Amino acid sequence: MQLSTDRDARPGKKIHGRPIETDIPARLDRLPWSRFHMLIVVALGITWILDGLEVTIIGSLAPSLQRDDTLGLSADGIGFASSSYVAGAVLGALVFGWMTDQLGRKQIFFLTLALYVVGVGASALSWNLTSFAVARFLTGMGIGGEYSAINSAIDELVPARLRGRVDVMVNGTFWAGAAFGAIGSVWLLNSAIIPVWLAWRVAFALGALLGVAVLFLRTFVPESPRWLMTHRRVEEANAIVSHVESHCVEPEGGWGQKLPTVLIYPAGVFSPAEMIRIMVQRYRGRSLYVLVLMISQAFLYNAVFFTYGMVLTKYHGVSPRAVGWYILPLAIGNLFGPLILARWFDTWGRRRMIGLSYAISGVLMMAVAYAMGVHALTAASQTLSWCCIFFFASAAASSAYLTASELFPLEMRAFAIAVFYAVGTLFGGVAAPVIFGHLIGTGRLSLLVMGYVVAAILMLIASAVAWIWGVDAENRSLEEVAPPLSEYYAREEERAV
Repeated sequence: MQLSTDRDARPGKKIHGRPIETDIPARLDRLPWSRFHMLIVVALGITWILDGLEVTIIGSLAPSLQRDDTLGLSADGIGFASSSYVAGAVLGALVFGWMTDQLGRKQIFFLTLALYVVGVGASALSWNLTSFAVARFLTGMGIGGEYSAINSAIDELVPARLRGRVDVMVNGTFWAGAAFGAIGSVWLLNSAIIPVWLAWRVAFALGALLGVAVLFLRTFVPESPRWLMTHRRVEEANAIVSHVESHCVEPEGGWGQKLPTVLIYPAGVFSPAEMIRIMVQRYRGRSLYVLVLMISQAFLYNAVFFTYGMVLTKYHGVSPRAVGWYILPLAIGNLFGPLILARWFDTWGRRRMIGLSYAISGVLMMAVAYAMGVHALTAASQTLSWCCIFFFASAAASSAYLTASELFPLEMRAFAIAVFYAVGTLFGGVAAPVIFGHLIGTGRLSLLVMGYVVAAILMLIASAVAWIWGVDAENRSLEEVAPPLSEYYAREEERAV
């Protein structure tokens, strides 16, 4: 079979040679849940735990890093280091997202995790603000790149009937990392065994050691057969699927039963500009849909989490030392929401569950804003209220990443995740802390309440968009939800002829 070269296969060029007909997607989707899938979830899903750990630990360690016997950072320095982490995550997502689609999932999720290990290890060895900010930037690049490589790999390896619940649950484990980070930092900083001047270095070093262990675990994770089949490596893809099948319970009718096939026209490399053009032109509706989901959930989360400590101390008289104990219940609510609600994204459907999770979050936030406005909440009752909101909002946020991953073709899946993560982070994640920090600084509770009302409205708008533009992707093959780009261009050429 003669196959095209990368250069000849670019959009606008003719795609020479016959297409590849394969049943690899159907074989992956019929697999029963097995130890292989558990390995995928553990080895790849640990990324979100690491991210939650990093985000939480820097906040918990901030007071210690301001001490003269540590780094002696100012409040502005802490903010600069945190911004460096976010900037690195955005850049890493875009750079490694594109590389993931071109070079494969396996190469990149090794590279990004290795970069995380280097960054967090360098954080432990930092000696001033500059070195610490650079280390946090590298750590962020590694984590940002992980989002694209890992989400695409998990969705392409997990059977269609389980894809929704697995993706939502894995994304939700971010909050397990957040909880571990909060508890671990409290223990380290209050331990009589490790002095404070050393404890912050130990905290980062432990993250690096965990990353090294996960690197070893990932050696057992194969390349995505779906990615291989679109890059002319069908024999490798078949070998991987056959190996997995040999370790699974044989289905009724045997492994040799006839399955649906797809036609693949290997189309080479698509540039970032080409993929953005495709998103804007061919997938405009889906792109706007995902953007609304990403921005609304990022705005809500960052509006609350980056400023809740100030709300507690300013309006409820909570001691700064006790703030961590109020953050921990929020992390628990965020963790259990996706774990409990995930299965319904496959059984009841994407459109219904995404729409409901965003709607319930928005309505509850409206109620909390009203209660704050009439001074009906204490520190404990407000924390409990946020815990209830985030039970649903966490599932909503996880479903946004699921949606970004499964609604776009395989050749641009990782890059699409990266673009939406970057835009959501910049517009929702960066804007919200600035806005709400200013609102709290005014000292006027009414303005803060209006800010929370705006966040609630954004969630309700996202809910409406989900009901209108949502895609019923549950129990459907990825190729059925979004056919490969190569197929689209091949059909365009046939029509032209």
